[in-house]
Amino acid sequence: MVPLEEYPVVSEEATLLDALITFDDAMKKRDRTRQPYRAVLVSGAGGRIVGKIGQLGFLKALEPQRAILGDMGKLAVAGVSSQFISSMMDHFRFFQDSLMDLCRHARHIKVKEVMQTVTDNIDENASLGEAITRIVALQTLSILVTRGGEVVGVLRVSDLCQEVAQQMKNIADDQTKQD
Repeated sequence: MVPLEEYPVVSEEATLLDALITFDDAMKKRDRTRQPYRAVLVSGAGGRIVGKIGQLGFLKALEPQRAILGDMGKLAVAGVSSQFISSMMDHFRFFQDSLMDLCRHARHIKVKEVMQTVTDNIDENASLGEAITRIVALQTLSILVTRGGEVVGVLRVSDLCQEVAQQMKNIADDQTKQD
């Protein structure tokens, strides 16, 4: 788990530019033995974590018709063909403005307008098996870790994979020693 105090967090009133600056600063300061951050957490009233915006969310926020983009993601999950989704993308002409114009507009968007609301969490005392089960079942890249209902950190799929890899290596090393 990455402790909350080490994770990039912005207020829901922050702009996308504020969030990107916070994200960039956190990346520069992170522990290099851990996987890089892929999201910024969003705090609401009283400092409670209410959402997150990940790298894909930053890119979606560039498009003024971003609400339709979210629906297209649901179509893909529902099994709609990639050819049909591509024809819809062509029809709506997404990302047609210059990157400069898209960025100029997006930098002033409030994070609360584009964040992904987060409600799922796992208790800090849950086993790694429970954590893997929850992340796989939710098909998410991270889950909030709580203590007494308060968020204390973020458990990321990359951290779980790193731990599983370490466990496998340890088992392999134990096997070698026994042989």
